[in-house]
Amino acid sequence: MDGLEKIAYTLLGFVSLLYVVVMVAGLVAAFPWGIVGLIAMVGIGVLIKVIRERIRNSEDNCYSKNVDQ
Repeated sequence: MDGLEKIAYTLLGFVSLLYVVVMVAGLVAAFPWGIVGLIAMVGIGVLIKVIRERIRNSEDNCYSKNVDQ
């Protein structure tokens, strides 16, 4: 990875983080209805975390392949 690629990834990460911060701030500013969107964002984040953990867990994979149903 050369210097320009590192700079590009750094800028992309910064812009992505800024986008999420502005989105959360906008949801909080639209108080009664924005909280619903904020809860949905948290729910999607938790769902992604759970799916990643399930995919990476070799014990679950072994159990699902070797246990008779």
